[in-house]
Amino acid sequence: MNSYKTVLFTTIAAALALPACGDSQDPVDVPESYAFSSRFASDASSVSYSGQVFRQVLIAELVGYMDQITDQITAGTLTPDAGDITGALKVYYDFDDAASGTRALTLSADPSLLQSSYDDISSGKNLRDKIAGNDEVGQHRDWAAEFTGWSEGGAASPDALIQYWFGLLDGLAVDRAAGTIPNDPDGEAITLVYITAKGQDLKQLIQKFLLGAVNLSQGLDDYLDNDTDGKGLRSSNLRDGDKSYSTLEHQWDEGFGYFGAARDYNDYTDDEIAGKGGREGYKKGYHDSNGDNAIDLLSEYNFGHSTNAAKRDRGSSAQAPTDFTKTIFDAFLTGRAIISSADGELDDDQIADLVEQRDIIAREWEAVVAATVVHYINETLVDMGTFGGSYNFVDHAKHWSELKGFALGLQFSRFSPLTEAQFAQLHQLIGDAPVLPNAPSADIEAYRQDLLMARDIVGQGYDFDPANLGDQNGENGW
Repeated sequence: MNSYKTVLFTTIAAALALPACGDSQDPVDVPESYAFSSRFASDASSVSYSGQVFRQVLIAELVGYMDQITDQITAGTLTPDAGDITGALKVYYDFDDAASGTRALTLSADPSLLQSSYDDISSGKNLRDKIAGNDEVGQHRDWAAEFTGWSEGGAASPDALIQYWFGLLDGLAVDRAAGTIPNDPDGEAITLVYITAKGQDLKQLIQKFLLGAVNLSQGLDDYLDNDTDGKGLRSSNLRDGDKSYSTLEHQWDEGFGYFGAARDYNDYTDDEIAGKGGREGYKKGYHDSNGDNAIDLLSEYNFGHSTNAAKRDRGSSAQAPTDFTKTIFDAFLTGRAIISSADGELDDDQIADLVEQRDIIAREWEAVVAATVVHYINETLVDMGTFGGSYNFVDHAKHWSELKGFALGLQFSRFSPLTEAQFAQLHQLIGDAPVLPNAPSADIEAYRQDLLMARDIVGQGYDFDPANLGDQNGENGW
């Protein structure tokens, strides 16, 4: 979190705290953490987004399950038949409370998590119902007809693509258990079940795509959008039934939940959010903020996009530093303060101020994803630079798949600066698989140039400083 942005957004928050429109508005008090008292129930919080945390945990647990498959098959404790792995993956994707609500979480922390099972977090939630196209209200496109970016397998929607990747992993697991293991470009058996011979890391593709098709889509194209009556910013700021919050407060909170930040996010350094060092008690991306000797997943843990924001800030150039973390979090705080301070429905000036904060969030959150695409283009270019030398196929597959998974997510924001034509060109350049070292040298060089062109499309579309984009070899950038 860089000091120049701290000054900038302290100034913005202070400006919004001043009376506006001829002193017709009350000052807005912006807190330091995401904590807001209820206007409707004494001694109660108005903050609630447990369903979004539930889905953050489902994605993390799905990844954890995929990590175990190779070792279980190797040890002989798992010998799957066709459909078994798909069924196991759908436990997380199609989550059913009745069947799995009391199941113990595999996610862990030190000190231990406050929640030990799914039921301890929320209920009635899964990933499939919220993936772009399945939650139809408020979506800016018909994702069953307009989903683009992936051609292999003919998947015509985000849900269909997840099912396709599940099926690929299922087949690889069945084959491995039967002794049939694909080879890498050096002719060696691929060590991980979720990596295809084409260099596609299915674990990374699934995880990163879900962060876009569920989290980014729901956050920006649903809860923080203002194009549908009764949804997002066009919700009522009156009490939601007998809840401790208004409908609008809850919609904003749910958008915040999909970003994934702990409620005292500003108290962390970028190193700590990213899990790359820092103070004891913070350096793993979570902190026992209330001192109860437990980590509350609902308030004290950083997930998904919030951690990537810190990673990109850490990797930004000293000549062009970014502060995605503070910029986004301060806008969430200020927007929520505007909503909570209103006496009933927001007036036109308050709505304008709220939309201004939403626009900051939308621009910077999507920029985090785009900067992460740049980062993995660079990682892939570096991998390609080791062809014929210290090349590592597993790393190459991982980096390319993170690039592709994140890049697919850029279509899910209505606010994206990329045109449909630019997005289509971006994915034509990236393709559905990396070019491997056993390809003809002309194909390798052509793909290297394609990646550089893809990086230029992203850099120009999001107005990134050239100092953060990297050089021809993928070095000296994000």
